[in-house]
Amino acid sequence: MGTRILVTGATGFIGGRVAAAAAAHPDLDHVRLLVRRADAADTAYAAYAAGGDAGRVSGPVVETVRGDLRDPGTLRRACDGVDAVVHCASAIGGDEGVLRAVNEHGTRDLVEAAVRAGAGRIVALSTASVHGRGPFRAAAPGDLPLAPGSATSRTRAAGERHVLDAGGSVLRPHLVFGTGDRQVVPGLLTLLAALPGPLADNGSLHSMVEVESLAGALLGAALSPATRPGAYGVAHPDPVSDAELLAAVEPLLPAAVRAARGPAVGLDEARALLAGHPVAAHHLEMFAVDHWFADERPWTDFGRGPGPAFTAAFPRHLPWYRELLAARG
Repeated sequence: MGTRILVTGATGFIGGRVAAAAAAHPDLDHVRLLVRRADAADTAYAAYAAGGDAGRVSGPVVETVRGDLRDPGTLRRACDGVDAVVHCASAIGGDEGVLRAVNEHGTRDLVEAAVRAGAGRIVALSTASVHGRGPFRAAAPGDLPLAPGSATSRTRAAGERHVLDAGGSVLRPHLVFGTGDRQVVPGLLTLLAALPGPLADNGSLHSMVEVESLAGALLGAALSPATRPGAYGVAHPDPVSDAELLAAVEPLLPAAVRAARGPAVGLDEARALLAGHPVAAHHLEMFAVDHWFADERPWTDFGRGPGPAFTAAFPRHLPWYRELLAARG
């Protein structure tokens, strides 16, 4: 019998990719997708099961189940009979009580349910933000303390602890880009549009990973016999310079904004200009400071390659980003 796997957050930006990859994997026997709403379950079923009364695709049977990280009973039912759990669900931003209930307590209850069910592998998606704000240059995850600076990062770091204490593996990407991204590239564009001119290059380097590569790493971590307990940093081995990132995203700015651009804006000037714009200022500090996390282990331990580097991978996502920005006006 093949492996039976549970994917949480199966309709999300990253979890949806993991679900799709799992549903097409020849070595899996059964894929269970945990979703919170009936309409989301129907969408997941249509997207990943691709027809057939039993949800049979080329490899595993695909099943969607309703559940909530704030409801331990649904988590116990979701974990029943599974061999591995890939935990991609999380809450980001908003009320700290909700963040704690989902990211910390919900992860704890999921891990307890998975252990009780006999799941031999627990893999959780986290974030490099648990290390706080840089600069980080060629930093290895094992060499960095946890220093989360936001409620989201604090509660995700607390949730990590339950996974690690159970002998599981935690994957910490920094910037994730690709079709479906509503945070990284849109946030950078918010920063650039708030400045009177292009941001001057300052030589900062950033860890980035395409969403499909991250999903492959998460699924690979759940299936590979070489996966080790503990935390992994997940990014393409080649860091992305601020110049490369600016060159890729500047063309997505509205034509009127680009036409009105003045001289390049240095970092100190940008900080002063954005003092009253907290969202843009947040992205400035993330972008203008090194956030390069060096960890080659995912691409050896998980049996998956990192895929193309940012400059080669980004162009194929441009149509989606353009549609997103056009819809936002």
